[in-house]
Amino acid sequence: MLKVKKKVLLTGISGYIGNHCAVELLKNGYSVRGSLRSLSKSENVINAIKKEIDPKDNLEFCELDLLSDNGWDSAMQGCDYVLHVASPFIMFEPKDENEYVRPAVDGTMRALNAAKKAGVKRVVITSSMVSMLGDADKSIKVDSNSWTNVNAKNVSAYAKSKTLAEQSAWDFIENQDDKENMELTVVNPGPVFGPTLSGNMEGASMGMFKNMILGKMPMVPKSSINMSDVRDVAKIHVLALENKNASGKRFIVTTESPYPFQEIAKKLKSNGYNKVSTRLAPNFLLNFIGNFDREARSMRAFIGKEYNGDVSSTMKTFNWQPISFEKTILDTAKSIESFLE
Repeated sequence: MLKVKKKVLLTGISGYIGNHCAVELLKNGYSVRGSLRSLSKSENVINAIKKEIDPKDNLEFCELDLLSDNGWDSAMQGCDYVLHVASPFIMFEPKDENEYVRPAVDGTMRALNAAKKAGVKRVVITSSMVSMLGDADKSIKVDSNSWTNVNAKNVSAYAKSKTLAEQSAWDFIENQDDKENMELTVVNPGPVFGPTLSGNMEGASMGMFKNMILGKMPMVPKSSINMSDVRDVAKIHVLALENKNASGKRFIVTTESPYPFQEIAKKLKSNGYNKVSTRLAPNFLLNFIGNFDREARSMRAFIGKEYNGDVSSTMKTFNWQPISFEKTILDTAKSIESFLE
């Protein structure tokens, strides 16, 4: 008898993480329905995915918007699982934080409500380590019990959006009142690096990396953080769909220890990327520039601090070992170079 493939709705399939999640799902034998804001992007997505795997008949598309109810119910039809990866990303700190917060929270609630209605077994949501930073005013070790205080002074609109969206998801799951409870798992990466399949470098991490390689970053911030390889992030999303021990939990997916930004710069420099600056920017200068520059403002929470994520439960639950820092850095650089040529 022919085995029917399990179907997964993947929101945000055209994004940097979404591309890799699609590849990982297809490699693991799932059928994928990917959501796009516009179906005109479908050709680009197929071309990106084909660099890793031929989707054959196992990929289809639907149109969804985080800020509209249209299409969510039909998108969920026949789906066993949901990977909710789509989120608003604005490169710079917006003047009005609701530009971030509303789509993040409302989009998450639309995904959960529609999934619940359709009888989906489990939803895996992409959150971030920025939802775990406490008051974002000192170096801390973060784990699955850590939360960002959204009322703290240093917390960016992006961190607020991720924290509030994730909290609203857990509230939704907790308040289910029927016997057939839908399950939730949340993935919390740090700044995400690794190869881009489509040339998409919209995220702040990849944008910063590209600027370093091109010599457009005269100084690097004095801060350390656990980084995430996009391939690891995609892998854990997919493993979390059916792992019995993953339900109801948050998983940090990063390197085991934090790395200073200067270390990234030095690694690139020693591998022939000669335009990269290894000079440290003084904290006061970045704080001052943040008054005028939105990119610098969004870095304020990290300046002069070390955020160290505890990945032990992720490693144990999924029998997983993070990709090495060096491999992530060099693969990212090669990938960016290939799209700049």
